[in-house]
Amino acid sequence: MERAREIQLERFRGTKVHCNAHMTPRQIRKFCEPDAGGHRLLEIVTEKLGFSARAYTRILKVARTITDLEGTENIREHIA
Repeated sequence: MERAREIQLERFRGTKVHCNAHMTPRQIRKFCEPDAGGHRLLEIVTEKLGFSARAYTRILKVARTITDLEGTENIREHIA
């Protein structure tokens, strides 16, 4: 868990943001880009369950945090 925090501190060095939960929309687009399968899953869930844009971005932030906890770079199945 400490390593995930270190990753986030490094990612946001020089900004006012210190953790994934506080990312700006621009940072979300930059750091939370899922793979093609993740995009499809988010589209399906958003359509079928009627998720809001806010819910969509929260899912991306949580997926980014799970990825950090695993010590990997790319968001893949973390969307699920």
